[in-house]
Amino acid sequence: MTQANAITTLPDDDIVARLRLIRSRRVGAVTYHRLMAEHGSAAAALDALPEIASAAGIERYEVCPVGVVMAELAKGRAARAALIAHGDPRYPQLLAQMPDAPPVLWVQGDIRLLAGPMIAVVGSRNASSLGLRMARRLAEGLGAAGQVVVSGLARGIDAEAHRAAMASGTVAVQAGGVDVIYPAENAGLAAEIAAKGCRISEQPMGAEPQARHFPLRNNIIAGLSRAVVVVEAAARSGSLLTARAALDLGREVLAVPGHPFDARAAGCNMLIRDGAILVRGTGDVLEAIGAGDEAATPHFAEKLPVHPPLPGPVPAPMPLATAGALHAQILARLGPSPLAEDQLIRDLAMPAGHITPALLTLELEGRIERQHGGLLARVGWA
Repeated sequence: MTQANAITTLPDDDIVARLRLIRSRRVGAVTYHRLMAEHGSAAAALDALPEIASAAGIERYEVCPVGVVMAELAKGRAARAALIAHGDPRYPQLLAQMPDAPPVLWVQGDIRLLAGPMIAVVGSRNASSLGLRMARRLAEGLGAAGQVVVSGLARGIDAEAHRAAMASGTVAVQAGGVDVIYPAENAGLAAEIAAKGCRISEQPMGAEPQARHFPLRNNIIAGLSRAVVVVEAAARSGSLLTARAALDLGREVLAVPGHPFDARAAGCNMLIRDGAILVRGTGDVLEAIGAGDEAATPHFAEKLPVHPPLPGPVPAPMPLATAGALHAQILARLGPSPLAEDQLIRDLAMPAGHITPALLTLELEGRIERQHGGLLARVGWA
């Protein structure tokens, strides 16, 4: 299979600017996309960042230095990894539809797999023998039907799904850098996937996986896939977070039932109780996605409404006193429970063109965070 040798298809200056933007302090995926929409290019957004930060009360804000991203690009070349930026024709189409799609992806292995139809198979790390057997049969059957199997390179169900789909095509989404293998026991499997399949990550090269990275990994798994199949999952598990992310994106969610006394099946049984499709074998999964019908309508999750277009050019900055008052109003209405941005705008009864820049500055200041589905939450609320 063709390995991901070309580091990027974008001009060097553009990719350096994009990397500097997403690697800059307090710039996440949502902020990145808003800045790109408002300023037209990564270079222009970088120029505007210090002034935006200053308006938010952040003094001496500095964007990510060129040397940092040049070192990251050098590490990527050394690891024979490709860099795919949002907007690159090789960027996965379904993933690009996410409002917080990763601005960049590092890829090792066969990059062509990212263009194929993908289905996620996820589940418990502490899997039962029956669970592993089911994951293996599902992955083999889906691969034989032309589907690329996506999972998270974790021990248990994930690892078994990757192994079973190795010959037909598998994509492993990593929580840390694409060159950092976690858990270490899967080093051999990871090397085989790099040689025969594909490994991807949105994190910088060399980044050790942190707890906060795993929900981001789960979101990518859901974003890549037409459907998520949960084989075994406890009542509180990362697999359920992946299923929830899939629901937010309007993707299909399916689950394998288990014995009521088995805690490893509690999450799957809950999903089925709430309307997920019960899976007995590969045929149930293929039927749910329309078996070749790319436009199949999800059964469990309703399509989310289309997000309104992002606002145009940033309006003239408010006087600091006015901006401070608006920031206080926004923070007063936000708490630890997420609130929809459009609801916040209605509550404040102000033009969106005034509120959106204020939200951006508060996000850069680290006082609010954006979540899936256009939700906002206050950081450090007490």
